[in-house]
Amino acid sequence: MPLIKIVEVSKTYWQDETRIQALNNINLSIEQGEFVAITGPSGSGKSTLLHILGCIDTPTIGKVFINDVDVSKMNGHALTKLRLHEIGFVFQQFYLLPALTAYENIELPLMEAGVPKKMRKERIMELLDAVGLSERAKHRPGQLSGGEQQRVAIARALANNPPFILADEPTGELDSANGRKILDIFTLINREYGKTIFVVTHDDSIPLRANRVIKLHDGKIISDVR
Repeated sequence: MPLIKIVEVSKTYWQDETRIQALNNINLSIEQGEFVAITGPSGSGKSTLLHILGCIDTPTIGKVFINDVDVSKMNGHALTKLRLHEIGFVFQQFYLLPALTAYENIELPLMEAGVPKKMRKERIMELLDAVGLSERAKHRPGQLSGGEQQRVAIARALANNPPFILADEPTGELDSANGRKILDIFTLINREYGKTIFVVTHDDSIPLRANRVIKLHDGKIISDVR
């Protein structure tokens, strides 16, 4: 059984009176433990596909299954719970709360999930150690480099131990050295922790790390290479 499966998914937007076909009849299955890179030119539908896989957006036509459950039948509360426990998100802009420390940013999803304080502390320190930032726990985002902020964001995405990590241009704001560090962490959590990784990217180095590369063009899958 695939971890995520989308069936005949299309997504249409309207911009003023212009119809935009962001996705066009996409069929895709993602197995547990895969590291998938999604490539393609701007406007090819990469981010739309990521948002649909992450239950942030819904298809105009078609169905999305997570662990064989049709998410289109879920209400808002159920979808929020699903995203909290089953999917971790990493974005290009980090989206850390500037008034909170690295520790506190990672703590937020754990608090939302109702994890007791002692268990939260153990989990946060474990994650900070995994991304090499144990000594930066009390630093706020403004006191961290871009690469360090993205590592905190990855730790936050892993907080509730989701099986699936979605990343949208995770190295887009970083120099090449910090980009490699982020890729090393993704490779580690894929190979050592068994996390399924799905990365939308223009970075040519990411497909070299992935074990599956899917290319989109005009809202369609034009190649899918394992």
